[in-house]
Order: sequence, then C-alpha cells, then structure tokens
Amino acid sequence: MSTTTSTPRRTDRVRRRTAGAALLAAATLALTACAADPAGESPSGPPSANPSPSDTETPAPLGGTVTLVTHDSFAVDEALLAEFEASTGLTVEQVAPGDGGALVNQLILTKANPLGDVAYGVDNTFASRAVAEGVFAPYTSTAPAAADAADFALPGDDTLTAIDYSDVCLNIDDGFFADAGTTPPATLEDLADAEYAGLTVVPGATTSSPGLAFLLATVAKFGEDGWQDYWRSLVANDVKVVPGWSDAYYTDFTVGGGGDRPIVLSYASSPPFTVPEGGDEPTTSALLDTCFRQVEYAGVLAGAKNPAGAQALVDFLLSEDFQAGIAESMYVYPVSTAVELPAEWVQWAPLADAPLALDPAAIAEGRDGWLREWAEIVTG
Repeated sequence: MSTTTSTPRRTDRVRRRTAGAALLAAATLALTACAADPAGESPSGPPSANPSPSDTETPAPLGGTVTLVTHDSFAVDEALLAEFEASTGLTVEQVAPGDGGALVNQLILTKANPLGDVAYGVDNTFASRAVAEGVFAPYTSTAPAAADAADFALPGDDTLTAIDYSDVCLNIDDGFFADAGTTPPATLEDLADAEYAGLTVVPGATTSSPGLAFLLATVAKFGEDGWQDYWRSLVANDVKVVPGWSDAYYTDFTVGGGGDRPIVLSYASSPPFTVPEGGDEPTTSALLDTCFRQVEYAGVLAGAKNPAGAQALVDFLLSEDFQAGIAESMYVYPVSTAVELPAEWVQWAPLADAPLALDPAAIAEGRDGWLREWAEIVTG
C-alpha cells in the first residue's frame, strides 16, 4: 500500500529466498481448493479458548533460523529486527511467494512440507481456507497487543493472530480529474458509467487478497444475484484486471506507477503517502463508500522446523515497537489500541464509517462459486 513518495521498505537483514509459483497454478488452486469453513471468517469474536503451553512447562530454547512466509508488501524496520534477532538468538529469513492470494495458495500447496515456520499476511477473505486445510498450528500469544488482537479473532479458531487491518477501497488520482474538468467517481456504480471507461485497474480476485475483498464488496453491494451483472458492466467499460495489488498500483495507476489508469483498487490508508515532497496534502483520495474491511493474521505453520522461534516471531509482530511502526512501514492500521497514529493518518486516512460486509458463513459457502463465476466473466 504505497505511492510515488515511497515503497514498502525491504530490510537487508531479512534474507529472502525465492518460492514463487506459476500464476496459472495459483489461480487454479484459488478456484478449486476452497474447503468448508467450520469457523467462519468474521474479524470479530471471542479469543481462543485453547491456551498456549502451560506456564509450568519448560519453554523450548530459542535459536537457529526462523523462516517467515509472507506477502510482497511486508516491511520491518532494520534496527528493530536486529534487536529482535539479538535478544532471541534467532536469524530471520523471509519467503515471499507474491500477493496475499498467492501466499495462501502456496501455504496450502506446501502444507506437507511447509515453506517456513510462521506466516504473516493471511487475511480474512482467505483465512478460513487455510484454517480448514490445516495449514496452521494452535498458538495463543501473550504479547502486549494480544488482547486487542483478540477483538479480530476468527470465531472458534486458535491458530491465527490478528496483526493489522485496513479498508480496501477504490482510490482516485485527484489531479487527473481536476485537469480533465470532470467529476470524479464516488460509488461502485460510477465505475460502470461510460464517462469512466478505460480508467480503472484492479487486482484479480483469484490471485490477490485485495482483489477478493473487492469482489466480496460487490457481492455485498449488489447481492448474490446481482453482482455478476455489475462485473459484466465493468468488463464492458474496459476495467483492467491484473494479478496483484502491486501490479495495479505501481504499474497502471497514474500516481503510483505513471500508468494511464486514474482509478485503482487500494486502501483507505494509501492517500497520506501521496503527499509530494514539499506539499501539504495528498494527490489521491479513497472512495469510502466502496470499502471492504480487511484483517491480516499471522500463525505458526503446522510442521514448522522451529516452532518456538515461530511463536517468538508472532509475539514480535504484536510487540509495542513493531505495532508502532506498522502504519508508516506497511500502510495499515495496527491492532494495538495503544499506538498513536501519525497525524497525517488522522487527517487523510480515515476508515469507512460503514464498510461493506458479508456474513462469515455466506463467504465460506459462496466463495468458491463466486470465484468461478468471476473468472468466467473476466476472461470472457
């Protein structure tokens, strides 16, 4: 979630290894690997009733390498990570298969021989699939922000810990519409208007977690029997669909990548990062009537080679220092209520008052079919 002024920072202390998969395989799995969801996907509910290992047990010693499997937008302050490594004796490596959708697909494909020890970036649109597939092992953190994270817990699940959240919304290039002398769009319906033909780019629902969030937003807005016609109208209006959020924002968006599309699917928290050097206000706006609330989780991977290190890393993601840096490093809201948000966020990155939402059971039941229908509509 970034803009022209900066990109999510990659630290030299995070060793990266390539673990990508072909986009076709990712899309195929996304359309066929959906499983029943006994727990639901609501970003609310009681904390897990299954405790972490008893305080009477001897904690496993820390040390060695702990591998974090995450999406491309994960970023951490170099000095903060170095401090974590020094205090624990752990060495953190990173595997980044792609966007959030590709991340979940790879976690499922490799669950018998996991890519690492802990995963971060599984969101509430894909989480139940990974949980149902047995990707994660139980763990309940006692880190400072754990109580706040529990407010976003998946009901009945004791494996995933909420780390951050944001609203997936359409963003627009304000300067483009001002220069053109046209009224910018404000609603989902506007995107299908001929006035905005060829101006919108979005990540795909089968390959991107923001893309799936946008699909769910349209289902919530137009209903199970109406969203298909809406997407047909978007296709007829020359919407561009690309594999991931980074592709949309950094390649095709007029602000983020110098492309030719002034309407992009991004986040409510994106505009503050488009304030130009020496400027005093963003060059983009989020359309808050188009938003879907997204929550990102971390979890210890079942079959992890370093489960103790994985648990320590989950605790680190909930630590006060890491939570305090989330807004400026990854452009999302920390779950910790103790964090003071940057002043520009208070002014330029408000959350939606009433984000579009679906019942968790409806998402679990309908997601597979919606993805199939969506792919058929978009590919023609």
